[in-house]
Amino acid sequence: MIERNRPLAGILWMLASGLSFVTMTVLVKLVGTRMPSAEVGFLRYALGLPLLLPVLRRLWIPMDGRLFRLFAVRGAAHSVAVILWFYAIARLPVAEVTALNYLAPVYVTLGAALFLGERLALRRIAAVITALLGALVILRPGIRELEPAHFAMLGGALALGVSYILAKRLTREASPELVVVMLSLVTTVGLFPFALPGWVWPTWAELGILFFVAILATAGHYFMTLAFREAPVSVTQPVTFLQLLWAALGGWVIFAEALDIWVIGGGTMIVMAVSFIAWREHVLARRVTPPVEALKG
Repeated sequence: MIERNRPLAGILWMLASGLSFVTMTVLVKLVGTRMPSAEVGFLRYALGLPLLLPVLRRLWIPMDGRLFRLFAVRGAAHSVAVILWFYAIARLPVAEVTALNYLAPVYVTLGAALFLGERLALRRIAAVITALLGALVILRPGIRELEPAHFAMLGGALALGVSYILAKRLTREASPELVVVMLSLVTTVGLFPFALPGWVWPTWAELGILFFVAILATAGHYFMTLAFREAPVSVTQPVTFLQLLWAALGGWVIFAEALDIWVIGGGTMIVMAVSFIAWREHVLARRVTPPVEALKG
């Protein structure tokens, strides 16, 4: 993907991405707890699959057993993340889920150092510690009672981090588009056996909401890709902080959730740490990759 230098366009696309994800979170919370989280997750992916399957035929490549297993393991990790995330969002304030979800890139940084051999410099270690401290500010263990949904959210972010690490590994051998489509396909299959026990037939309204959720999720990732194409990550990543503000506002207006200063403060710490990590990765990538002019002649 060729990066352009249009900061305003990158910021606008990242704003669109953030609005898509926050709206998606609010809609999932509207579905509530009437259906099991695994079923809600399965329906979200199953309803979105027709949007992606036509692309699969064009992108398909022959796969050996090892590559297929990587796709399968990533799908399994993502299935766990989806179940835990949908469980948490139905039970926790929107802003709290949004803030804790920022931990996924932090887990990716740690996992890339542990399993992919990437170097973890002192500044990035400090950023990881800052993010983890931000999570402690949000959760405040010992000051308030933590609910199962809090642990589900932490586990979901961890499983999502595993999924992202495997995605980085897969993009070495397959196109990013195929990695996205295969994730949706394998996750749908992976969630199906967990969705069957205790199945509750959804209403037409719930199906409509979840179909819209699928559209928003796809659009959010697409808008994010466009943002990264238009401007450096150092410009686009800090814009994700607005997701936290929108989530807090949406939770307050729609669900009468209190505006929690601890969640805003801890989320800000995590966003700042993640933005720094993303900026450092961008700088290091530019050092490794020669400029376009160096490739001419």
